[in-house]
Amino acid sequence: MQTINKKDIPEVLTVAIERLSNLGLGIARFDGYVIFVEGACPQDIVKVKLGKKNRNFAEAKIIEIIKPSPHRIIPFCPMQKICGACQLQFIDYEYQLKLKKEIVEDAMHSIGSLDLEVRNVIPSPKTKNYRYKIQYPVSETKNSKRILAGYYKTGSHELVNIKYCPIQPDYCDNIIEFIRLAAQECGVSGYNEYNHSGDLKHIVIRTSAYNGQSLVILAVNSVKIFEKLKTLAHRIYTELKNIQGVGINLNPAKTNLILGEKTEILEGKDFIEEELCDKVFKIGAKTFFQINPYTADNIFRYVKDYITRNIDKPVILDAYAGITAFGICLSDIAKKIISVEEVKDSVVLADKIIKENGIKNIELHNMDAGEFFEKELKTKGRKFDVTILDPPRKGCSKQSLDYVLKLTKTKIIYVSCNPATLARDLKYLTENGCKVEFIQPFDMFPHTYHIENVAILNIK
Repeated sequence: MQTINKKDIPEVLTVAIERLSNLGLGIARFDGYVIFVEGACPQDIVKVKLGKKNRNFAEAKIIEIIKPSPHRIIPFCPMQKICGACQLQFIDYEYQLKLKKEIVEDAMHSIGSLDLEVRNVIPSPKTKNYRYKIQYPVSETKNSKRILAGYYKTGSHELVNIKYCPIQPDYCDNIIEFIRLAAQECGVSGYNEYNHSGDLKHIVIRTSAYNGQSLVILAVNSVKIFEKLKTLAHRIYTELKNIQGVGINLNPAKTNLILGEKTEILEGKDFIEEELCDKVFKIGAKTFFQINPYTADNIFRYVKDYITRNIDKPVILDAYAGITAFGICLSDIAKKIISVEEVKDSVVLADKIIKENGIKNIELHNMDAGEFFEKELKTKGRKFDVTILDPPRKGCSKQSLDYVLKLTKTKIIYVSCNPATLARDLKYLTENGCKVEFIQPFDMFPHTYHIENVAILNIK
Protein backbone atom coordinates (compact mmCIF):
# COMPACT_ATOMS: atom_id res chain seq x y z
CA MET A 1 0.00 0.00 0.00
CA GLN A 2 1.32 3.44 -0.91
CA THR A 3 2.18 5.55 2.14
CA ILE A 4 0.64 9.01 2.16
CA ASN A 5 2.62 11.98 3.48
CA LYS A 6 0.72 13.28 6.49
CA LYS A 7 1.60 16.84 5.45
CA ASP A 8 -0.57 16.32 2.36
CA ILE A 9 -3.67 15.52 4.44
CA PRO A 10 -6.06 18.50 4.78
CA GLU A 11 -7.01 19.73 8.24
CA VAL A 12 -10.71 19.45 7.39
CA LEU A 13 -12.09 16.39 5.59
CA THR A 14 -15.36 14.75 4.70
CA VAL A 15 -15.15 11.03 5.48
CA ALA A 16 -17.35 7.94 5.70
CA ILE A 17 -17.19 5.99 8.97
CA GLU A 18 -16.47 2.32 8.27
CA ARG A 19 -16.55 0.69 11.70
CA LEU A 20 -15.68 1.19 15.38
CA SER A 21 -12.29 0.74 17.02
CA ASN A 22 -11.89 -1.29 20.19
CA LEU A 23 -12.04 2.02 22.10
CA GLY A 24 -15.33 3.05 20.54
CA LEU A 25 -13.92 5.55 18.04
CA GLY A 26 -15.21 5.70 14.48
CA ILE A 27 -12.68 4.56 11.88
CA ALA A 28 -12.43 6.38 8.53
CA ARG A 29 -9.72 6.49 5.88
CA PHE A 30 -8.20 9.09 3.59
CA ASP A 31 -6.19 7.42 0.81
CA GLY A 32 -5.49 4.56 3.23
CA TYR A 33 -4.50 6.85 6.11
CA VAL A 34 -6.51 5.92 9.24
CA ILE A 35 -8.54 8.59 11.01
CA PHE A 36 -10.14 7.91 14.41
CA VAL A 37 -13.26 10.02 14.89
CA GLU A 38 -14.73 10.66 18.33
CA GLY A 39 -18.53 10.38 18.59
CA ALA A 40 -18.97 8.72 15.19
CA CYS A 41 -21.19 5.81 14.16
CA PRO A 42 -20.55 3.38 11.29
CA GLN A 43 -22.37 4.57 8.13
CA ASP A 44 -22.07 8.23 9.18
CA ILE A 45 -20.75 10.66 6.58
CA VAL A 46 -19.13 13.48 8.53
CA LYS A 47 -17.00 16.55 8.12
CA VAL A 48 -14.13 16.37 10.60
CA LYS A 49 -11.23 18.49 11.82
CA LEU A 50 -8.00 16.61 12.40
CA GLY A 51 -5.95 16.97 15.54
CA LYS A 52 -2.37 15.78 15.89
CA LYS A 53 -1.26 13.64 12.95
CA ASN A 54 0.87 10.60 13.68
CA ARG A 55 2.72 8.59 11.08
CA ASN A 56 -0.04 6.04 10.58
CA PHE A 57 -3.16 7.70 11.98
CA ALA A 58 -4.78 10.88 13.22
CA GLU A 59 -7.57 11.63 15.66
CA ALA A 60 -10.39 13.93 14.64
CA LYS A 61 -13.52 15.63 15.93
CA ILE A 62 -16.79 16.02 14.07
CA ILE A 63 -17.59 19.49 12.75
CA GLU A 64 -20.76 18.49 10.93
CA ILE A 65 -22.79 15.33 10.39
CA ILE A 66 -23.51 15.47 6.67
CA LYS A 67 -25.45 12.20 6.50
CA PRO A 68 -26.21 10.40 9.78
CA SER A 69 -26.07 6.66 10.12
CA PRO A 70 -29.51 5.02 10.26
CA HIS A 71 -28.45 3.76 13.71
CA ARG A 72 -27.97 7.23 15.20
CA ILE A 73 -30.46 8.17 17.91
CA ILE A 74 -30.92 11.03 20.35
CA PRO A 75 -29.13 10.11 23.63
CA PHE A 76 -31.49 9.73 26.59
CA CYS A 77 -29.00 11.57 28.83
CA PRO A 78 -28.56 15.31 28.14
CA MET A 79 -24.96 15.09 29.44
CA GLN A 80 -23.85 12.33 27.06
CA LYS A 81 -21.61 14.47 24.86
CA ILE A 82 -20.04 16.25 27.82
CA CYS A 83 -19.67 13.52 30.41
CA GLY A 84 -17.69 10.93 28.48
CA ALA A 85 -18.89 7.89 30.46
CA CYS A 86 -21.39 6.51 27.90
CA GLN A 87 -19.50 6.73 24.63
CA LEU A 88 -22.09 4.87 22.50
CA GLN A 89 -25.36 6.20 23.88
CA PHE A 90 -26.12 7.96 20.57
CA ILE A 91 -26.30 4.54 18.83
CA ASP A 92 -29.40 2.35 19.04
CA TYR A 93 -28.95 -0.51 21.49
CA GLU A 94 -29.38 -3.42 19.06
CA TYR A 95 -26.67 -1.97 16.84
CA GLN A 96 -24.42 -1.42 19.87
CA LEU A 97 -24.57 -5.18 20.46
CA LYS A 98 -23.65 -5.87 16.84
CA LEU A 99 -20.71 -3.47 17.04
CA LYS A 100 -19.47 -5.06 20.27
CA LYS A 101 -19.51 -8.48 18.64
CA GLU A 102 -17.42 -7.03 15.81
CA ILE A 103 -14.95 -5.56 18.34
CA VAL A 104 -14.43 -9.06 19.78
CA GLU A 105 -14.10 -10.63 16.32
CA ASP A 106 -11.60 -7.97 15.23
CA ALA A 107 -9.47 -8.58 18.33
CA MET A 108 -9.44 -12.33 17.70
CA HIS A 109 -8.36 -11.82 14.07
CA SER A 110 -5.89 -8.95 14.45
CA ILE A 111 -4.25 -9.89 17.77
CA GLY A 112 -4.79 -13.62 18.05
CA SER A 113 -4.86 -14.56 14.33
CA LEU A 114 -7.81 -16.71 15.36
CA ASP A 115 -10.89 -17.63 13.37
CA LEU A 116 -13.33 -18.43 16.17
CA GLU A 117 -17.07 -18.62 16.66
CA VAL A 118 -18.09 -15.42 18.43
CA ARG A 119 -21.75 -15.71 19.33
CA ASN A 120 -24.25 -12.86 19.36
CA VAL A 121 -23.93 -10.65 22.41
CA ILE A 122 -26.36 -11.46 25.22
CA PRO A 123 -27.89 -8.08 26.10
CA SER A 124 -28.02 -6.58 29.56
CA PRO A 125 -31.42 -7.17 31.20
CA LYS A 126 -31.39 -3.45 32.02
CA THR A 127 -29.92 -0.70 29.84
CA LYS A 128 -30.69 2.08 32.32
CA ASN A 129 -30.16 2.16 36.10
CA TYR A 130 -27.82 -0.82 35.83
CA ARG A 131 -24.64 0.57 37.41
CA TYR A 132 -24.50 -0.35 41.11
CA LYS A 133 -21.00 0.91 41.83
CA ILE A 134 -20.40 4.66 41.53
CA GLN A 135 -17.02 6.39 41.82
CA TYR A 136 -17.18 10.16 41.49
CA PRO A 137 -14.09 12.38 41.69
CA VAL A 138 -14.70 15.52 43.73
CA SER A 139 -13.52 19.12 43.46
CA GLU A 140 -14.89 22.55 44.34
CA THR A 141 -15.53 25.88 42.63
CA LYS A 142 -12.85 28.54 43.05
CA ASN A 143 -14.91 31.34 44.58
CA SER A 144 -18.09 29.93 46.12
CA LYS A 145 -16.36 26.70 47.23
CA ARG A 146 -19.37 24.73 46.00
CA ILE A 147 -18.66 20.97 45.94
CA LEU A 148 -18.58 19.36 42.49
CA ALA A 149 -18.84 15.60 41.88
CA GLY A 150 -19.18 13.75 38.61
CA TYR A 151 -17.11 12.38 35.72
CA TYR A 152 -14.27 13.85 33.70
CA LYS A 153 -14.79 15.03 30.15
CA THR A 154 -13.33 12.61 27.61
CA GLY A 155 -9.54 12.90 27.45
CA SER A 156 -9.35 15.57 30.15
CA HIS A 157 -9.37 16.21 33.87
CA GLU A 158 -12.14 18.76 33.59
CA LEU A 159 -14.82 17.63 36.02
CA VAL A 160 -18.44 17.55 34.88
CA ASN A 161 -20.81 18.06 37.81
CA ILE A 162 -23.37 15.24 37.41
CA LYS A 163 -26.69 15.73 39.19
CA TYR A 164 -28.62 13.08 37.27
CA CYS A 165 -27.20 9.89 35.79
CA PRO A 166 -29.73 7.53 34.15
CA ILE A 167 -27.38 4.53 34.14
CA GLN A 168 -27.29 4.33 37.95
CA PRO A 169 -30.16 3.90 40.44
CA ASP A 170 -32.05 7.15 41.08
CA TYR A 171 -31.32 7.13 44.80
CA CYS A 172 -27.57 7.30 44.10
CA ASP A 173 -28.18 10.76 42.60
CA ASN A 174 -29.88 11.71 45.86
CA ILE A 175 -26.92 10.44 47.93
CA ILE A 176 -24.42 12.41 45.83
CA GLU A 177 -26.48 15.61 46.02
CA PHE A 178 -26.85 15.27 49.79
CA ILE A 179 -23.08 14.82 50.20
CA ARG A 180 -22.37 17.88 47.99
CA LEU A 181 -24.46 20.10 50.25
CA ALA A 182 -23.64 18.47 53.60
CA ALA A 183 -19.89 18.47 52.96
CA GLN A 184 -19.88 22.21 52.41
CA GLU A 185 -22.04 22.74 55.51
CA CYS A 186 -19.63 20.60 57.57
CA GLY A 187 -16.59 22.50 56.29
CA VAL A 188 -15.26 19.57 54.23
CA SER A 189 -13.59 20.99 51.13
CA GLY A 190 -13.31 19.50 47.65
CA TYR A 191 -9.96 18.26 46.34
CA ASN A 192 -7.69 20.29 44.07
CA GLU A 193 -5.51 17.85 42.13
CA TYR A 194 -3.24 20.58 40.77
CA ASN A 195 -1.90 21.72 44.14
CA HIS A 196 -2.87 18.58 46.10
CA SER A 197 -5.04 20.52 48.55
CA GLY A 198 -8.55 20.05 49.92
CA ASP A 199 -10.23 17.20 51.75
CA LEU A 200 -12.67 15.08 49.73
CA LYS A 201 -11.14 13.32 46.70
CA HIS A 202 -13.77 10.73 45.73
CA ILE A 203 -17.24 9.55 46.66
CA VAL A 204 -17.65 5.78 46.23
CA ILE A 205 -21.06 4.13 46.55
CA ARG A 206 -21.70 0.38 46.50
CA THR A 207 -25.43 -0.28 46.15
CA SER A 208 -27.46 -3.49 46.26
CA ALA A 209 -30.01 -4.46 43.63
CA TYR A 210 -31.10 -7.14 46.12
CA ASN A 211 -32.30 -4.89 48.95
CA GLY A 212 -31.55 -1.29 47.94
CA GLN A 213 -29.00 -0.71 50.72
CA SER A 214 -25.91 1.42 50.05
CA LEU A 215 -22.38 1.56 51.45
CA VAL A 216 -20.82 5.04 51.15
CA ILE A 217 -17.05 5.55 51.24
CA LEU A 218 -15.47 9.01 51.31
CA ALA A 219 -11.89 8.97 50.02
CA VAL A 220 -9.99 11.86 51.62
CA ASN A 221 -6.67 13.62 51.22
CA SER A 222 -5.54 12.96 54.78
CA VAL A 223 -3.47 10.66 56.98
CA LYS A 224 -6.08 10.69 59.75
CA ILE A 225 -9.81 11.11 60.29
CA PHE A 226 -10.70 14.57 61.58
CA GLU A 227 -13.85 15.70 63.38
CA LYS A 228 -15.68 17.31 60.48
CA LEU A 229 -15.39 14.03 58.52
CA LYS A 230 -17.02 12.22 61.44
CA THR A 231 -19.82 14.80 61.43
CA LEU A 232 -20.35 14.36 57.68
CA ALA A 233 -20.38 10.55 57.96
CA HIS A 234 -22.93 10.73 60.78
CA ARG A 235 -25.20 13.00 58.79
CA ILE A 236 -25.08 10.70 55.73
CA TYR A 237 -25.94 7.69 57.88
CA THR A 238 -28.74 9.28 59.92
CA GLU A 239 -30.36 11.66 57.44
CA LEU A 240 -30.52 9.44 54.36
CA LYS A 241 -32.60 6.28 53.95
CA ASN A 242 -31.19 2.82 53.20
CA ILE A 243 -27.58 3.59 54.12
CA GLN A 244 -25.96 0.37 55.33
CA GLY A 245 -22.71 2.02 56.36
CA VAL A 246 -20.43 5.03 55.90
CA GLY A 247 -16.64 4.85 55.89
CA ILE A 248 -13.60 7.07 55.43
CA ASN A 249 -10.75 5.95 53.19
CA LEU A 250 -7.39 7.64 53.79
CA ASN A 251 -5.67 8.40 50.50
CA PRO A 252 -3.16 11.25 50.97
CA ALA A 253 -0.92 10.20 48.06
CA LYS A 254 -0.69 11.98 44.71
CA THR A 255 -2.07 9.04 42.77
CA ASN A 256 -4.68 7.99 40.23
CA LEU A 257 -5.83 5.26 42.61
CA ILE A 258 -9.27 6.06 43.97
CA LEU A 259 -8.91 4.28 47.31
CA GLY A 260 -5.90 4.08 49.61
CA GLU A 261 -4.97 1.11 51.77
CA LYS A 262 -6.85 2.07 54.94
CA THR A 263 -10.63 2.31 55.27
CA GLU A 264 -12.45 2.85 58.58
CA ILE A 265 -16.20 2.40 58.86
CA LEU A 266 -17.52 5.17 61.11
CA GLU A 267 -21.24 4.38 60.90
CA GLY A 268 -23.14 1.13 60.37
CA LYS A 269 -21.72 -1.95 58.64
CA ASP A 270 -18.77 -2.48 56.31
CA PHE A 271 -20.66 -4.36 53.59
CA ILE A 272 -23.81 -4.56 51.50
CA GLU A 273 -25.54 -7.76 50.41
CA GLU A 274 -26.23 -8.83 46.82
CA GLU A 275 -27.95 -11.92 45.43
CA LEU A 276 -26.64 -13.97 42.51
CA CYS A 277 -27.69 -17.49 41.52
CA ASP A 278 -29.97 -17.59 44.60
CA LYS A 279 -26.93 -17.09 46.86
CA VAL A 280 -26.46 -14.00 49.06
CA PHE A 281 -23.07 -12.28 48.85
CA LYS A 282 -21.38 -9.68 51.03
CA ILE A 283 -19.59 -6.86 49.20
CA GLY A 284 -17.16 -4.53 50.96
CA ALA A 285 -15.68 -1.16 50.05
CA LYS A 286 -12.74 -2.63 48.11
CA THR A 287 -14.29 -5.93 47.06
CA PHE A 288 -14.09 -6.64 43.35
CA PHE A 289 -17.65 -7.24 42.17
CA GLN A 290 -19.30 -6.56 38.84
CA ILE A 291 -21.07 -3.21 38.61
CA ASN A 292 -24.05 -4.70 36.73
CA PRO A 293 -25.54 -7.45 38.91
CA TYR A 294 -28.14 -8.37 36.29
CA THR A 295 -25.58 -9.29 33.63
CA ALA A 296 -23.31 -10.83 36.29
CA ASP A 297 -26.17 -13.16 37.25
CA ASN A 298 -26.63 -14.04 33.56
CA ILE A 299 -22.94 -14.95 33.25
CA PHE A 300 -22.85 -17.12 36.37
CA ARG A 301 -26.02 -18.95 35.36
CA TYR A 302 -24.73 -19.43 31.80
CA VAL A 303 -21.47 -20.99 33.01
CA LYS A 304 -23.36 -23.10 35.54
CA ASP A 305 -25.75 -24.39 32.88
CA TYR A 306 -22.90 -25.15 30.47
CA ILE A 307 -20.95 -27.16 33.04
CA THR A 308 -24.11 -29.00 34.16
CA ARG A 309 -24.82 -30.11 30.59
CA ASN A 310 -21.27 -31.25 29.90
CA ILE A 311 -19.64 -32.60 33.10
CA ASP A 312 -21.19 -34.46 36.02
CA LYS A 313 -20.05 -33.29 39.48
CA PRO A 314 -16.70 -31.81 38.42
CA VAL A 315 -13.81 -30.69 40.58
CA ILE A 316 -13.47 -26.99 39.69
CA LEU A 317 -10.55 -24.60 40.11
CA ASP A 318 -11.77 -21.02 40.55
CA ALA A 319 -8.70 -18.84 39.88
CA TYR A 320 -8.47 -15.08 40.45
CA ALA A 321 -11.60 -15.73 42.46
CA GLY A 322 -12.25 -12.45 44.29
CA ILE A 323 -14.94 -13.29 46.83
CA THR A 324 -15.32 -16.69 45.13
CA ALA A 325 -18.47 -15.63 43.28
CA PHE A 326 -18.08 -18.28 40.58
CA GLY A 327 -17.22 -20.99 43.09
CA ILE A 328 -20.18 -20.18 45.33
CA CYS A 329 -22.60 -20.08 42.38
CA LEU A 330 -21.26 -23.42 41.09
CA SER A 331 -20.97 -25.15 44.45
CA ASP A 332 -24.22 -27.09 44.19
CA ILE A 333 -23.26 -28.73 40.85
CA ALA A 334 -19.63 -29.47 41.75
CA LYS A 335 -17.98 -32.24 43.69
CA LYS A 336 -15.49 -29.70 45.01
CA ILE A 337 -14.43 -26.08 44.38
CA ILE A 338 -10.85 -24.92 44.92
CA SER A 339 -10.78 -21.12 45.13
CA VAL A 340 -7.61 -19.00 44.78
CA GLU A 341 -7.43 -15.27 45.51
CA GLU A 342 -4.46 -13.13 46.59
CA VAL A 343 -6.41 -10.29 48.30
CA LYS A 344 -6.84 -11.30 51.95
CA ASP A 345 -9.94 -9.15 52.59
CA SER A 346 -11.74 -10.88 49.71
CA VAL A 347 -10.86 -14.33 51.05
CA VAL A 348 -12.05 -13.40 54.56
CA LEU A 349 -15.31 -12.14 53.08
CA ALA A 350 -15.64 -15.26 50.92
CA ASP A 351 -15.27 -17.44 54.03
CA LYS A 352 -18.15 -15.59 55.71
CA ILE A 353 -20.35 -15.88 52.62
CA ILE A 354 -19.65 -19.60 52.28
CA LYS A 355 -20.55 -20.27 55.90
CA GLU A 356 -23.69 -18.15 55.81
CA ASN A 357 -24.88 -19.96 52.66
CA GLY A 358 -24.20 -23.35 54.29
CA ILE A 359 -21.73 -24.44 51.60
CA LYS A 360 -19.42 -27.32 52.54
CA ASN A 361 -17.43 -28.13 49.39
CA ILE A 362 -15.26 -25.03 48.85
CA GLU A 363 -11.55 -24.95 49.68
CA LEU A 364 -10.16 -21.42 50.02
CA HIS A 365 -6.57 -20.37 49.29
CA ASN A 366 -5.24 -16.87 49.97
CA MET A 367 -2.39 -16.87 47.42
CA ASP A 368 -1.22 -15.36 44.18
CA ALA A 369 -2.71 -17.53 41.42
CA GLY A 370 0.62 -18.23 39.74
CA GLU A 371 2.23 -19.27 43.03
CA PHE A 372 -0.72 -21.54 43.79
CA PHE A 373 -0.50 -23.20 40.37
CA GLU A 374 3.21 -23.91 40.87
CA LYS A 375 2.73 -25.22 44.42
CA GLU A 376 -0.18 -27.43 43.35
CA LEU A 377 1.88 -29.04 40.61
CA LYS A 378 4.88 -29.65 42.88
CA THR A 379 3.06 -30.92 45.96
CA LYS A 380 -0.41 -32.38 45.49
CA GLY A 381 -0.33 -33.36 41.84
CA ARG A 382 -4.12 -33.21 41.52
CA LYS A 383 -5.93 -32.18 38.36
CA PHE A 384 -9.18 -30.26 37.91
CA ASP A 385 -12.00 -31.13 35.57
CA VAL A 386 -12.72 -27.43 34.92
CA THR A 387 -10.55 -24.36 35.50
CA ILE A 388 -12.25 -20.97 35.56
CA LEU A 389 -9.95 -18.04 34.80
CA ASP A 390 -11.27 -14.57 35.59
CA PRO A 391 -8.08 -12.47 35.68
CA PRO A 392 -7.67 -8.67 35.75
CA ARG A 393 -7.73 -6.72 32.46
CA LYS A 394 -4.04 -7.45 31.88
CA GLY A 395 -4.86 -11.15 31.48
CA CYS A 396 -2.62 -14.08 32.47
CA SER A 397 1.11 -14.59 32.24
CA LYS A 398 2.40 -17.31 29.91
CA GLN A 399 3.75 -19.15 32.93
CA SER A 400 0.31 -19.18 34.58
CA LEU A 401 -1.28 -20.43 31.36
CA ASP A 402 1.33 -23.21 31.17
CA TYR A 403 0.45 -24.25 34.71
CA VAL A 404 -3.28 -24.18 33.96
CA LEU A 405 -2.77 -26.44 30.94
CA LYS A 406 -1.01 -28.98 33.17
CA LEU A 407 -3.61 -28.71 35.95
CA THR A 408 -6.76 -29.01 33.83
CA LYS A 409 -8.22 -32.27 32.51
CA THR A 410 -11.21 -31.24 30.41
CA LYS A 411 -12.19 -27.58 30.05
CA ILE A 412 -10.95 -24.05 30.67
CA ILE A 413 -13.54 -21.30 30.98
CA TYR A 414 -11.85 -17.93 30.51
CA VAL A 415 -13.83 -14.84 31.55
CA SER A 416 -12.48 -11.51 30.34
CA CYS A 417 -13.46 -7.85 30.08
CA ASN A 418 -10.60 -7.10 27.68
CA PRO A 419 -10.86 -8.56 24.13
CA ALA A 420 -7.21 -7.69 23.39
CA THR A 421 -5.65 -9.65 26.25
CA LEU A 422 -8.22 -12.41 25.80
CA ALA A 423 -7.16 -12.77 22.14
CA ARG A 424 -3.49 -12.87 23.16
CA ASP A 425 -4.09 -15.55 25.81
CA LEU A 426 -6.40 -17.65 23.62
CA LYS A 427 -3.76 -17.64 20.91
CA TYR A 428 -1.20 -18.99 23.38
CA LEU A 429 -3.58 -21.63 24.73
CA THR A 430 -4.54 -22.85 21.23
CA GLU A 431 -0.86 -23.11 20.33
CA ASN A 432 -0.29 -25.26 23.39
CA GLY A 433 -2.97 -27.92 23.43
CA CYS A 434 -6.41 -26.23 23.57
CA LYS A 435 -9.25 -25.73 21.14
CA VAL A 436 -11.63 -22.82 21.57
CA GLU A 437 -15.19 -24.10 21.34
CA PHE A 438 -16.76 -20.61 21.16
CA ILE A 439 -16.81 -17.16 22.74
CA GLN A 440 -20.02 -15.87 24.30
CA PRO A 441 -20.05 -12.08 24.83
CA PHE A 442 -22.26 -10.45 27.47
CA ASP A 443 -23.11 -6.77 27.65
CA MET A 444 -22.02 -5.75 31.12
CA PHE A 445 -21.70 -2.04 30.28
CA PRO A 446 -24.51 -0.80 27.98
CA HIS A 447 -23.75 2.39 26.03
CA THR A 448 -19.97 1.96 26.39
CA TYR A 449 -17.46 0.15 24.16
CA HIS A 450 -16.68 -2.35 26.95
CA ILE A 451 -17.71 -5.98 26.53
CA GLU A 452 -17.47 -9.03 28.81
CA ASN A 453 -16.63 -12.40 27.26
CA VAL A 454 -16.85 -16.03 28.29
CA ALA A 455 -14.53 -18.26 26.22
CA ILE A 456 -15.02 -22.03 26.40
CA LEU A 457 -11.89 -24.11 25.69
CA ASN A 458 -11.46 -27.85 25.40
CA ILE A 459 -8.23 -29.60 26.38
CA LYS A 460 -7.17 -31.73 23.42
